[in-house]
Amino acid sequence: MDLRLPSPLRRLDDERLGGVTLFLKRDDLIHPDFPGNKWRKLKYNLQAARDENHRTLLTFGGAFSNHLQATAAAGHHFGFRTIGIVRGEEHTPLNPVLARARALGMTLAYVDRARYRDKNGIQAELRERYGDFHLIPEGGANRHALRGCAELVAEIDRDFDVLCFSSGTGATLAGAATALGEHQRAVGFSALKGDFLDGEVRRLQAEYGRATGNWAIDGRFHFGGFAKRDKTLTDFVDDFRARHGIALDPVYEGKMMYAILAGRVFPPGTTLVAVI
Repeated sequence: MDLRLPSPLRRLDDERLGGVTLFLKRDDLIHPDFPGNKWRKLKYNLQAARDENHRTLLTFGGAFSNHLQATAAAGHHFGFRTIGIVRGEEHTPLNPVLARARALGMTLAYVDRARYRDKNGIQAELRERYGDFHLIPEGGANRHALRGCAELVAEIDRDFDVLCFSSGTGATLAGAATALGEHQRAVGFSALKGDFLDGEVRRLQAEYGRATGNWAIDGRFHFGGFAKRDKTLTDFVDDFRARHGIALDPVYEGKMMYAILAGRVFPPGTTLVAVI
């Protein structure tokens, strides 16, 4: 399987930058089955599964979870059985994400929202049902993911001040922050409503064994919450594609780029790298 690593780094010219220099780190081009941060989060989870002689990967996600699809692809490409525990009721026909996951060989099982929230509590039941497995948390957020995400920083071959992410679980931000230089910092633009991501980043870094203070979560640009959008965001994403030929995911990267270009959250003279 051919992975495009290091992922390309390209300067973005846009008059809305207002004196900010911006480079895009194109993780969306790593591989069609592993866009964005998916490969970085899965890489060392796959290694851990092999080291522990597991033949099955089990993970969790919502009905439109790209993480489920990426885990199914990992199983397909690297020879693991995959099981996806899906939040909520089964609906047929399957949406494109779940249909693709199933086509890649993933076994889908549905649990109601109350039991889904008790992911730790139902693990014994899941092991009784499916046998032994390597557990990958929802969104792939664990210490193995942080190790993979930390490698992103060494791929950036120019100096910068701030590394920007769109944050859902906080794992990519948490991992990359551990590899930054002394003068650099990371900012995650939350795709979700609420202030819990700060605690998640701290928890993940503690699990990884390296806590840093060089990061922040900006929660002002969630546009109403996860997978929420309005005409302002939709128009921005459409305009960005027309200008630059890049289709931003409005659930995640569209919100980050809106913050940078329309929100003007960084002062002139700042050099940014934004990961998409």
